[in-house]
Amino acid sequence: MNRFPLAAGLSIALCVALAACQRPAEPSSTSASNAPATAAAPEAAPAAAPAPPAAKAPTDLEQLAQRLVTQSAGVREGETVLIMGRPSDAELLENIAVNVRKVGAFPLVTYSSDRMSKRMFFDVPAQYDAQSDAMALKLADIVDVVISLGNQSSENLFDGADPKRMAARAKADEPVGQAFLKHNVRTVEVGNNMYPTPWRAERYGMTPDELSSAFWNGVNLDYSQLQTRGEEVRKAIAAGNEIHITHPNGTDLKMRLQGRKVLVSDGIISDDDRKAGGPALAAYLPAGEVYTTPVPGTAEGKLVHTRSFYQGKPIDNLTLTVSGGKVTSMAGSGPGYDAFKAEYDAVDDARKDLVGFIDFGINPNVTLPAKSQVGNWMPAGAVTVGTGGNAWAGGENSMPYGIVVFLPGASVTLDGKPVVEAGQLKL
Repeated sequence: MNRFPLAAGLSIALCVALAACQRPAEPSSTSASNAPATAAAPEAAPAAAPAPPAAKAPTDLEQLAQRLVTQSAGVREGETVLIMGRPSDAELLENIAVNVRKVGAFPLVTYSSDRMSKRMFFDVPAQYDAQSDAMALKLADIVDVVISLGNQSSENLFDGADPKRMAARAKADEPVGQAFLKHNVRTVEVGNNMYPTPWRAERYGMTPDELSSAFWNGVNLDYSQLQTRGEEVRKAIAAGNEIHITHPNGTDLKMRLQGRKVLVSDGIISDDDRKAGGPALAAYLPAGEVYTTPVPGTAEGKLVHTRSFYQGKPIDNLTLTVSGGKVTSMAGSGPGYDAFKAEYDAVDDARKDLVGFIDFGINPNVTLPAKSQVGNWMPAGAVTVGTGGNAWAGGENSMPYGIVVFLPGASVTLDGKPVVEAGQLKL
């Protein structure tokens, strides 16, 4: 439920796959030079079973890697690029690394897995939970670009985890996120809560193939067109002040935006983004979002999340009452609510209650079926509101914790004029 890819990805031990560190292939135990002579001709080896046909890639992975490196991240000669993912995406990770080197930059490929992530939590003593990742902090000073694949294959990886330990880990991650922002590290994340997995397909009411098609169609959108559209929406939001969000589920929330930064994730980290620095140096793919943060203390009303999930268990009608810009009470039901509330209560930081951001989706290539149980960031007309950390959105709250509320089908007005009507973008 968070948007902190660097802190989450780098706080787990990383196995580094560098060509110079790879062990050479083992020699055969009996080579031709020392095999015993024999007069008889050797028996023919049994025919090997034909290898199964390789699964067809869901998209042109070489072309995608080139676009990620040269267009999205804008990697330049001499830069260092950290590439993070899982073994299941080895081909894409390798393609990215090759394309990084083709422009004269230097790749560092790391991988994790659900098994390793789980063991790094449950098998590591609690006495180390408060340690900030020393390696990640050093990387923030070395790395120019991070390209990561958000392809977590399990939704309940940390089911049963001690909420107090989770909170301690999150607190320790905060300096890592701050360091990457401070050093203006450019980040490109491929996934954006939509990377095709069977459990996500089920949530969205899609078959795995349908989700894969929707995801890659969104990733492969013409980013130059998205840049133009994003700038149109950004200017419209930046020119307004009072925003009013309503939804049939009972959401009724107002906040002021005047004078706040408005950022765009359009798939390209441009020269203007480089000049702006900090949170402008991020792209979440599939891209297509315009987001900002409220004037502190101005949010008032009620925010309802019809259906969300915690460790794979549903939460129904999570309701946040907001006054003076912060959550003052919370209610909900469903099998996942009690565990979620226990985690929330374990976070001993008042910043978790602050209303943090509002996000508008603008990607026309991503659509979700009406029967979807959950929403997402980037479909055109999507509305997302969150609490807690908002440094990624240009705010001042750098804590790596918060609640993300997707509001598909919401309506939004800006100074009384419609921005979104029943999930349809009107700008």
